[in-house]
Amino acid sequence: MRWGTAVVAATAVAAAAGVAALLVGRRVADLSLRPELAEDGGLKGEPALRVLEVSAQEVGLTRTQAAARRGRYALDWPGGHAVVGQVLRTTPRSVTRRLELSAGSPLTAGTEVELSPRVLRGDPGSACGLDYMDVIVDGELGGLPAWYVPAIRGTWVIAVHGRLADRRQALPVLPVLKRLRLPALVVSYRGDQGAPPSPDGIGHFGETEWHDVQSAIRFAKEAGAGRIVLYGWSVGAATVLQTAARSDYRDSVTGLVLDSPVLDWSASVRGVAARAGVSGALAGQLGAWSAEARTGVDQEAFARIADGAELSVPTLLMHSPQDAVAPFAAAQRLAERRPDLVSLYPVPDAGHAALWNADPHRYEERLRRFLTPLL
Repeated sequence: MRWGTAVVAATAVAAAAGVAALLVGRRVADLSLRPELAEDGGLKGEPALRVLEVSAQEVGLTRTQAAARRGRYALDWPGGHAVVGQVLRTTPRSVTRRLELSAGSPLTAGTEVELSPRVLRGDPGSACGLDYMDVIVDGELGGLPAWYVPAIRGTWVIAVHGRLADRRQALPVLPVLKRLRLPALVVSYRGDQGAPPSPDGIGHFGETEWHDVQSAIRFAKEAGAGRIVLYGWSVGAATVLQTAARSDYRDSVTGLVLDSPVLDWSASVRGVAARAGVSGALAGQLGAWSAEARTGVDQEAFARIADGAELSVPTLLMHSPQDAVAPFAAAQRLAERRPDLVSLYPVPDAGHAALWNADPHRYEERLRRFLTPLL
């Protein structure tokens, strides 16, 4: 091969490798930035489970780390839904759990199911037996569907779901808020089903979405709310932090509840990629770079808010040390830097944004204790 031909060939190979790297980075970033690519409520990246045996009160599943976790979870399959509870026994290859509920098409041996934290389905009425109203929040891009659960206190809780979830993520905590007589507004934001799309079609780790939460605060204030508690999961928790720092209504915010918050967004992009089966540190880093370039996230401002530099209200921070998406170390750092305001509640052996599932009673009690002084 002549020297000139070799150079051309090497250049072509390098260019092809560069294009491939760009495509890999974009695909990895999409897993975090475009939630429509995620399964509905599933623990993305967990392998499908196979039902090994089933009776009226028990179901045996292929054993995985997620299948053997303590707590309550859902099993979903085409046309069917079940709720499983206590782990009754395990073998090296199987885990048997208590079967609490099964609906839809029959659950039989051999059925492939997806494990999900979405134990409750539907809306506050069908899932929790609560009176509620469907309302529309007037956002800067258009109408944002929301659920309003009325109660008598002047302090409202505004709940903000995570990026790979929807409003149903808030359903388990609504009965607790109702018992405390706290009105709840469960909001949607740009990019959600039924809400206006983001202008560029992707999420921004709360850096644009906080405007929609501010619109929800405005809705609550116009409806008579005095004080506001912001409650967020995953990227929704990062959005809550952004809102509390930047909103025109920040003086009305009296507390924050952060469940599995994304405080290091680049690490979360890598974590989502790994959980989705995209292996390799390079792929994860390419995804983080792609996400940064496409979203235009202000890294310094995000880091300052995530470290609590602009925090001014009591904050309940709940996180799993085993969280594979949002590193626990970032939560520890926030708690250590703002011990005057942040109470860190670790929930061991829980999945990302599935802390309630791991131990519903303790989760609800911790929430009750935090909220009571803010009533």
